[in-house]
Amino acid sequence: MCGIIGCAGRGSDTLSVLTHGLNQLEYRGYDSAGVALGGHRVGVRKRAGEIEALEQALQTDAPTGSLGIGHTRWSTHGPPNQDNAHPHTDSTGSVAVVHNGIIENHQSLRDELKAAGHEFRSDTDTEVIPRLIEEYRVEEHTAAEAFRAAIDRLDGSYAIAAVIEGVSAVFAVRNDSPLVLGIDTEATYLGSDVPAFLGYTDQVVYLDDGEFAELRGSAWEVTDGSGHPVEKSVESIDWDIEQTTKGGYDHYMLKEIYEQPTALRQGMSGRIDELAGRVTLDSLADLNRPDRVQFVACGTSYHAALYGARVFHELGIPAQSLLASEYATSPPPADDSLVISITQSGETADTLSALRNAQSRGAQTMTITNVVGSTAARECDHALHTRAGPEIGVAATKTFSSQLTTLNLLAEYLTEDTGGRDPRERLLALRDLPGDLLSIIDDSRAADIAERFRDAAGYFFIGRGYNHPVALEGALKFKEISYEYAEGLAAGELKHGTLALVTEDTPVFAVVTGDGETADKTVGNVKEIQARGAPVVAVTDRQTDIARYADAVMEVPETHPRVAPLLANVQLQLVSYHVANALGRSIDKPRNLAKSVTVE
Repeated sequence: MCGIIGCAGRGSDTLSVLTHGLNQLEYRGYDSAGVALGGHRVGVRKRAGEIEALEQALQTDAPTGSLGIGHTRWSTHGPPNQDNAHPHTDSTGSVAVVHNGIIENHQSLRDELKAAGHEFRSDTDTEVIPRLIEEYRVEEHTAAEAFRAAIDRLDGSYAIAAVIEGVSAVFAVRNDSPLVLGIDTEATYLGSDVPAFLGYTDQVVYLDDGEFAELRGSAWEVTDGSGHPVEKSVESIDWDIEQTTKGGYDHYMLKEIYEQPTALRQGMSGRIDELAGRVTLDSLADLNRPDRVQFVACGTSYHAALYGARVFHELGIPAQSLLASEYATSPPPADDSLVISITQSGETADTLSALRNAQSRGAQTMTITNVVGSTAARECDHALHTRAGPEIGVAATKTFSSQLTTLNLLAEYLTEDTGGRDPRERLLALRDLPGDLLSIIDDSRAADIAERFRDAAGYFFIGRGYNHPVALEGALKFKEISYEYAEGLAAGELKHGTLALVTEDTPVFAVVTGDGETADKTVGNVKEIQARGAPVVAVTDRQTDIARYADAVMEVPETHPRVAPLLANVQLQLVSYHVANALGRSIDKPRNLAKSVTVE
């Protein structure tokens, strides 16, 4: 959700670095923005609303300084207004702080500080931090000591950065909220995500929980909670700045839908040996076949988990999918279980909590994520990266397709020595997937169908088997960016209540692929819908006669039954995009949503 950018060593360019970083972090979701420049003095400027409002204010009233921090806020404590925007300061304006996360004991700290004479200006939990630093500076601590002493008083999740008057350093710390350093020969940066500073360096250092960082120009140091230096490796990011721009598209989401063929090629590159009929995953060389699997995930990744559990079960490994936010109250994993978290960012708070819970129960853990160096990837026993490249749009598109593809590869890898089966047909279908996706993107009728049904009262998405998770995802994508009512469900469940909502003004998108019993039963459900006058949009490979019962058809190429849902998914993504675009919605930054949900 909230975004942090910081830099030291850029001199007069500091302000432009901060505003550039804030623009790069827009995708995380926000309702206000601000900057603080430090060095000799601390100057703060912040505004409610879009970054443009802050940039306009800076044109006539810009602070100066040789280092600084910036923030985009997504409201948790207090409404989205200028007083609650970050950075927050102490009573003298000599300390400025930005913060992602939640300070759980902020009320008791606020009461204590009020008793000491502090008058708070905001409703936020963050404001206690600069005032605590102020208190410890009064006690003649150095700036670094005061920062550390203040942090020691906090309970909760946080990524925090601060500048202090008269000190040529940016101070930072993380606990259960991501923070990464950018390293260059003349300057250092920090951000809640790599795109914040990707235009300046591709060399990064990932902070772990409880680690402090101090940035002084080209010099930087990381220490633990006791102040002892920590050796950190500098890693290279293989993303480039062009991947984080719109590249001529109207929206990031559309660009990322169109990037799916490339993303899947990247994800499969070097991992499939078609001649041998084998999958090679070098990062999992020491992972043995588990007796059973638990998937934990949230949102779009949970839909991928539902799909993955079905794949694993079909290939002989019992598997179940659990919502990460409910995992703590679920039965513990069996001793022989592999618990796999699926998370695009690797920083999703509920998923990290579930992963840690599984570890505390003694389970072997693994994560499937898009982000190298993310918290989930570093904390689990095994990590498998989807290689989708950066995704800026809040609504996940190419990362979902990449998750499904990666789950197929993982399942084949773990079951390749079980005998009695030949995976070549499935692997060939995966190999052809990027080309099949490209044909859909080139020929889709989604824009026409979106225009036809843009003013409907509600939308339903149905599917069976492997198509059920895709129906759920289709509905989620639709509601995320169109703000219209949409529901996804297993096709057989339609008549158990939801059919009461079906009218001639509620189109039903039915995903029907293959020609087996599952497809035939879905056709039967469509007939029930048709009999009640609701329009039907069939997403199909035409292996059944579903088209004769549909008002519109969106075609996908014929392929393996397990791969077909990935093709149908792209058609549903395109429908969601075009309906939202026709309705004038904020597609890349849908209201109330954030790309990375870092609080539980």
